[in-house]
Amino acid sequence: MSVELNHTIVHARDNRESAEFLSELLGLEITGEWGPFVAVALANGVTLDFAAVPEDRITPQHYAFLVSEEVFDAAYAKIVDRGIAHWADPHQKQPGTINHNDGGRGVYFLDPVGHAMELITVPYGGWPE
Repeated sequence: MSVELNHTIVHARDNRESAEFLSELLGLEITGEWGPFVAVALANGVTLDFAAVPEDRITPQHYAFLVSEEVFDAAYAKIVDRGIAHWADPHQKQPGTINHNDGGRGVYFLDPVGHAMELITVPYGGWPE
């Protein structure tokens, strides 16, 4: 059997708030809820399982999503319309803009608990030839 990522747990203060934030922004579906988890499914079958944990147990993580140009346009419009702080770079030195790395577009923003979210339209290093 090949190795694939099936799911990962994302810590949140409010699992529903964080799941809804990401699912609404990216046009994804919440696909399940059990115990402390609210699951958001990605197109490749991986789920992000948001778990409510005490705030002192949340360590900000980085989550990068490879998205289509159409998803990027829709998500970026929501980021701007909602006044969500965003940057072209992970060090937050270029506010209010996007990058054009590897011939695509990218943007960084924070989710409700401070996880660094990244949207890119071209994978790092560009598309394989």
